[in-house]
Amino acid sequence: GRLLHLTVLTMIKTAAVTLAFAGAASAFAPGPMPLRSSVTQMSMSAQQNAAKAAFAGAAILAATPAFAGDADAGEKVFNANCAACHAGGQNSVVPDHTLEKAAIEKFLTGGFNEKAVVTQVTNGKNAMPAFGGRLSDDDIANVATYVIGKSEEGWDA
Repeated sequence: GRLLHLTVLTMIKTAAVTLAFAGAASAFAPGPMPLRSSVTQMSMSAQQNAAKAAFAGAAILAATPAFAGDADAGEKVFNANCAACHAGGQNSVVPDHTLEKAAIEKFLTGGFNEKAVVTQVTNGKNAMPAFGGRLSDDDIANVATYVIGKSEEGWDA
């Protein structure tokens, strides 16, 4: 599920970057030139093609989610920092505020997404302490990916 989704997103990003560079490189490669072509026309055409290729690559990259942490690394962070209160996706402090998908959709400010989990983990809220000063941004992104993935597939899976 989630791992396949992240793998596909990584492949799309890689393809977009490759196409952008290939398009930019080919714009400057020598090719057939019309007989009465000026250097200025060729230079402008190459610049326009490079700009188009770069724009297309950027558009594809911008369309992919900003958060795509490493779920395996996130599991380690979760077990070391979160499991004391959230073992198995539960909540030992506020029992109805679990990490099950339905509870996250109902209670988490921002809804069921990695960005909202990152905000909650970074800043804390109510009984949950802030981890922004204790964990790195990468660790927080990774644990958010792990939590959303486990919530999506079910903590018992």
